[in-house]
Amino acid sequence: MAMAAQDIENMIRQAIPDADVEITDLAGDGDHYAARVVAESFRGMSRVKQHQAVYAALGGRMGGVLHALQLTTAIPN
Repeated sequence: MAMAAQDIENMIRQAIPDADVEITDLAGDGDHYAARVVAESFRGMSRVKQHQAVYAALGGRMGGVLHALQLTTAIPN
């Protein structure tokens, strides 16, 4: 079963309230998404830690209902 882009966005926003989240369905199949997550709370975190925070927000759905996520994280300019 595929996961809706809005569900992904909601889960990330719930776990990272200051995040600006943009989700793109890459293949139109609900299984392959790109996410851009920009959050002040990422400041001082390595890129790996930023990505881990987003994956944690998804509660273990990566590799299951969410097959692929191309992830870009950043702090606001």
